[in-house]
Amino acid sequence: MLNEHTLDQLRSLRLDGMVRAIEEQATSTAAAELPFDDRLTLLVQREIAWRDDRRVARLLKAAKLKVASACIEDINWRASRSLDRGLIAALAGGDWLRHARNLLITGATGSGKTWLACALAHQAARSGFSVLYVRAARLFDELQVAHGDGSFGRRLIQLAKLDLLLIDDFAISPIGAAERNDLLELLDDRIGTRSTLITSQLPVKAWHTYLNDPTLADAILDRVVHSSHKIELKSTKSLRDTNSAAQS
Repeated sequence: MLNEHTLDQLRSLRLDGMVRAIEEQATSTAAAELPFDDRLTLLVQREIAWRDDRRVARLLKAAKLKVASACIEDINWRASRSLDRGLIAALAGGDWLRHARNLLITGATGSGKTWLACALAHQAARSGFSVLYVRAARLFDELQVAHGDGSFGRRLIQLAKLDLLLIDDFAISPIGAAERNDLLELLDDRIGTRSTLITSQLPVKAWHTYLNDPTLADAILDRVVHSSHKIELKSTKSLRDTNSAAQS
């Protein structure tokens, strides 16, 4: 095994995965019998895997998902939710994110909108995309505060860099002129470059009326509905797999 000074140098280079692999190889008779090239290959592969795991952990932590445990592997397909397996599989593949397409999930309270949105956002983070979950009301409050302290432009730039912005519970409360303008600004920065996932109890066809300003409504919906995937959940049962009674 390498001496401690060399291991410390590897740690200083942030090659922690390689250090772990070296320590494991030192106690493995099978590894000791491998040629140098094979052992080096294993060390490099371990370092890559270590970095990938750390990056995914950072992305998931930064995402602040409301349902952190939600994942597409736990979707209960037996329940009647009008879910298209082909669409979910395609979304899990991530091409919608690579092509900056949006996703709109609608359905009644308890239909599993937030769970499904978090599961897809979780998958996006595992695939290396930056993600942020935020409830619509809190997003608008945050942007209003940003106007007051002069950080609005900077915050918009930060949000525009996210590969996926998940806005939960859109249209759950009345919207005013300030919120409409902020929403347009936010979406305008993302159109064609980043993806936005929106959940709402209100059907997409009713969003224009909800926005209550024909001109801004046209502009907002043009940016969010154009080239978007849509999922309308029919069931009132939860998508969570942790409560079997709720899914029976």
